[in-house]
Amino acid sequence: MRRLRACLGAAAAVTLAAAGTTALMASNASGATSALSNRWYAAAPYLMPLDNDPPDPAAIMDVTGLKAFQLAFVLAPNGGGCSPTWGGTAPVSSDTAVQSMINTVRAKGGDVSVSIGGYGGTKLGQACADAAATAAAYQQVITKYGLHAIDFDLEEPEYENSAAVKNEIGAAKILQQNNPGLYVSVTTAGTADGTGWFGKQMLLEAKSQGFTPNNFSIMPFDGGFNGAASQTSALTNFNSILQSTFGWDQATAYAHEGFSGMNGRSDSGEYFTQADFQTVLDYATSHNMDRFTFWSLNRDRQCSPPDNGGRTSGTCSSVTQNSWDFAKYSVQFAGVTPPTPTPTPTPTPTPSSCKPAWSSTAVYTQGNEVSYNKHNWKAKWWTQNEVPGASEWGPWQDEGAC
Repeated sequence: MRRLRACLGAAAAVTLAAAGTTALMASNASGATSALSNRWYAAAPYLMPLDNDPPDPAAIMDVTGLKAFQLAFVLAPNGGGCSPTWGGTAPVSSDTAVQSMINTVRAKGGDVSVSIGGYGGTKLGQACADAAATAAAYQQVITKYGLHAIDFDLEEPEYENSAAVKNEIGAAKILQQNNPGLYVSVTTAGTADGTGWFGKQMLLEAKSQGFTPNNFSIMPFDGGFNGAASQTSALTNFNSILQSTFGWDQATAYAHEGFSGMNGRSDSGEYFTQADFQTVLDYATSHNMDRFTFWSLNRDRQCSPPDNGGRTSGTCSSVTQNSWDFAKYSVQFAGVTPPTPTPTPTPTPTPSSCKPAWSSTAVYTQGNEVSYNKHNWKAKWWTQNEVPGASEWGPWQDEGAC
């Protein structure tokens, strides 16, 4: 949930080194805006543009003042190969949907970063032959969208594969060298002692390659965490790991450290409220940390009911909140005061009339509507004898009370 969610030849890899230094200029010709400050890319929350009921970024910008979004995730094709896709299924080369969202954000003075990897799926570092081929695949993404920032999200199962991690770190270094000014973050799992064995091995790989990104971020959730105190403790421990690995002093380590949280209920049933986010934000700013982000804007809205029946959702937080509450902490980290929205009257909801009752023997196809347990439901695909609401990932979409 947290990441719910044939290689280029040698000639392409060689061409990368020559063409990479002009990549951002070429991208700008295709519609990129001027870069935001690095602080905005460091504050950009994750947003899935093609899955998990994507919210309208323009609406979020209007309400919160947010300017940057971390779009997720670029993966290798599900069928194999070393070319970038969204989620393993939508080739970047022919994409128009994500490009349209990016255009909307930029038209309002904002920008995006793109995150590669995430939890699950096949990563390009696993599929591509070497670091140069991996970098060439990512360069296509940078050039296509005119990116000024990119995030390497190194998680299971990739970060357990030393060859894949070597490809990813090597690719990050190549992209950093060939795209001057590119903001690069590296995100990995968090544990109580900072990060686990595989995270530490990734840091050692970065050290061996002489690669230093803008930050290394950990995700202190889904690992037995309980509120902000456990998260700030993990960040303190991770700072010590950065010091010992790279020979940095404490302040330098914090300047290269980031936090990536999960708003509301995590996959493992942990809860992180607005108060927890404020506490971690205060820690991050008081220690001059480089990054503060979270997973995800798709979840930054209240479920119905607010606790979502004690379940974790990819489209809401499972805690009581107003829409985009958690995004406002990102805005605070970026140092911008959110605009004061014009109050609008809250309409009194009018219950919908109930659709025909669901039948366990009937066959339903996409778009068919039924009523069950005083709610209307719409079929997302072909189904028979699957009770509406029995599973949040099931075939029925809840359309509200009737």
